[in-house]
Amino acid sequence: MSFVNTPDYRHDTPERLGVLLVNLGTPDSPSVPDVRRYLAEFLSDRRVVEMARLPWMLLLHGVILRTRPARSAHAYQSIWTPEGSPLLTISRRQAAALQSQLDARLGGPVTVALGMRYGQPSIASGLAELRAANAQRVLILPLYPQYSATTVGTVFDAVTHELRRWRWLPELRFVNQYHDEPGYIAALAASIRAHWAEHGQAERLLLSFHGIPKDYFDQGDPYFCHCHKTARLLAAALELPAERWALSFQSRLGKQEWIKPYTDATLADWGRAGVKSVQVLSPGFSADCLETLEEIAVENRELFLESGGQSYEYIPCLNDNPDHMAMIADLVVRHCSGWPEIEHPAADADALAKRHERRSIHAE
Repeated sequence: MSFVNTPDYRHDTPERLGVLLVNLGTPDSPSVPDVRRYLAEFLSDRRVVEMARLPWMLLLHGVILRTRPARSAHAYQSIWTPEGSPLLTISRRQAAALQSQLDARLGGPVTVALGMRYGQPSIASGLAELRAANAQRVLILPLYPQYSATTVGTVFDAVTHELRRWRWLPELRFVNQYHDEPGYIAALAASIRAHWAEHGQAERLLLSFHGIPKDYFDQGDPYFCHCHKTARLLAAALELPAERWALSFQSRLGKQEWIKPYTDATLADWGRAGVKSVQVLSPGFSADCLETLEEIAVENRELFLESGGQSYEYIPCLNDNPDHMAMIADLVVRHCSGWPEIEHPAADADALAKRHERRSIHAE
């Protein structure tokens, strides 16, 4: 294996803190070929689909990638914007907002880069951007509030796989989850209250999280528990009685049992039971994407109305909401505690300059 080298490195180059924001990813376009490439990468991940490799690869390439891309491409086309993928557009705004927040709060230089677990910009390209900026300390921040091996775990796989190729490794820290962060719960609650102020309250609030196979939970994945804690804390912050809200899980794939209750079944049951109005929020997504803008906002709306409901409203994700980005900045500062760019900002700026000066002298 050949290494990524830095033979022209200058020792008087100022060091900086690097933050890599990571989200799931998106096809390059809503065309069938691009969607097929994206799904092939996503569904080939061993953490996403824990089946024996040979049977799964035969099924994936022999059946799924011959039929699913056309349906998925149609769904992507329905949400695509002039700027491109909503998830990528929002993620770029989030990275820019976090950069501004950290520039204002930290004493030392910082670079925020963006990487997608699947598709572009890749995790490898985000790490390369930080290497080029001379980030000697790097925080990896997956934008998944609740930990799952299928999301956060696979981000760590991709990061460490890429860093195996580097000759000079940075100091590295990871954020596993922030499902019960007070700032996260407060930002979610504020977004719901703002929606209520404009549209009024529905009879029921549904908190819909992405699902995982039940077998993953049985094997020890904490995701189910993290989602329930987020939901309980959010309902408490909103002072909602138990009969006014529920938790559910969306986006099943295949015939195996997934964690329950299912979002579509819950909404259909509510409609048939006479619930006339619902509002739905997806607290497990940091940015709006196909699963929220098409599956939740469109497909499940139609299902609820066809089942007897009369009013269905989707409450957007936190996206680059200022409260959300302030919370993410707080998370970065806390997880980078002890690194020179973080502690005592005013003093650290001078300390960093002196440190670079000493390194330059030694290098000579």
